[in-house]
This record gives sequence, C-alpha cells and structure tokens, in this order.
Amino acid sequence: MNYLDIELKGINERGEEKIFKLSDFKGENIILYFYPKDDTPVCTKEANIFKESMDKIKKFAKVIGVSSDNIENHKEFKDKYKLNFTLLSDNKNKLKKTIEENCKPTSILHRATFILDQNGNIIKFWEKVDVDEHLEEIINFFEKNINS
Repeated sequence: MNYLDIELKGINERGEEKIFKLSDFKGENIILYFYPKDDTPVCTKEANIFKESMDKIKKFAKVIGVSSDNIENHKEFKDKYKLNFTLLSDNKNKLKKTIEENCKPTSILHRATFILDQNGNIIKFWEKVDVDEHLEEIINFFEKNINS
C-alpha cells in the first residue's frame, strides 16, 4: 500500500473536518510529525512549538500532525491550543505502519518526523525526537537542502 493514498479523517488548519490523503498535498513540502497522544504535556509542547513557529515554517513546508487519537479528541486539542495546522487521525495505525515499512526505521515509531518533498517522497526523517531542539533541526534541514 502506498502511504500517499491512505485516507484518514482529519481537521485542517481552519478547523474543518474532512478526509485527507497525503497525495492531496502534492506540490508542497510536508512536515509530517507523529506524536503519541493529544493534550499530554510533551505532545502539547511539541504542537505549540509548531504553532508558534509557523511563520518560519510555512515558507518551507506545510505541517501535518498525526496520532492515533480519534477526530473528536483532535478537535478538542486543536481548539484548546488554537493550533494552526492539520491534524490527522490514524486510529488504525495504517499510515504509521506503511511509513515504517517504507523507511525501515531502527525502532518502532513513537514520536517521529518525516519531511516529504513536493512529490511525496520521504527525503528526511527523525525517528527519535527531542521536542526542545527539533524545530531547529527541521529549519536547518530546509535551509541547507530545500529552496524556499
């Protein structure tokens, strides 16, 4: 199965619920980050870092957060913290498992980030993320490798 065509329910940056496929974002670089659970301390910190840094990030890529939480939890999380990016509900771990098969990480993904280019190819990934330093790693990657 191609990870670009897996359909997942999600909430876009405007709070609208719809079905998404990563192929819907072709033509844009994507920061696809997996996190364990909505509204927990580290996951909230990570989401807020992305939200607060959106002006830096949006010149390089679109941010999409993915967890196994259901769509209702995503709505509450997004509203509570006024998140300005898309959240996808991978409650059956289809996307996560398919990306693991494509990337062959050394560990099972728990908190990980993938950079997808404009054609949907995974061009970089971090399988163990330190949320305090991660945004800087992402920005540095884009500045060195991708024209904004």
